[in-house]
Amino acid sequence: MTQYAYYDSPVGGIKIGGIPKGITEISFIQEIPAAERDKEIPAFLDQCLEQLEEYFAKKRTQFTIPLSFKGSDFQIAVWEQLMTIGYGRTTSYLAIAQALGDRKAVRAVGQACGQNPIPIIAPCHRVIGINGNLTGYAGGLNHKRDLLMLENPMVFGKQTSLF
Repeated sequence: MTQYAYYDSPVGGIKIGGIPKGITEISFIQEIPAAERDKEIPAFLDQCLEQLEEYFAKKRTQFTIPLSFKGSDFQIAVWEQLMTIGYGRTTSYLAIAQALGDRKAVRAVGQACGQNPIPIIAPCHRVIGINGNLTGYAGGLNHKRDLLMLENPMVFGKQTSLF
């Protein structure tokens, strides 16, 4: 059974879902339900909250929390490829398709990124268009921009951000 925790991050509310085996989902939410604010949470979710707090405080560049992806083999391959993109770096959908051995799979890579159930930890925000433009992000381009600026303000610092 999936259990949930909530985090009031610098970019807004975040809902975290998981099972003892690993985190299964992260989503951006408008508001944290009042009933969830002081609720006791299991240790595995608390560990994820701690790592997210460290990330937003610029004290963590890599997550070590176990993940539990559910998707097609191709989606999981894309999501695992996301985990290889270094903190503060970006890559393109084409580069991921090439790393997976099929440069023609660019659109499929984009779709898999859009369906990534564990953003931030599986950093799909680090995938941009080949021309350097910020392109689609399920959490909204404002979140994508803010996450990129958090990680590398020298590159993305020309835009207004919370950081």
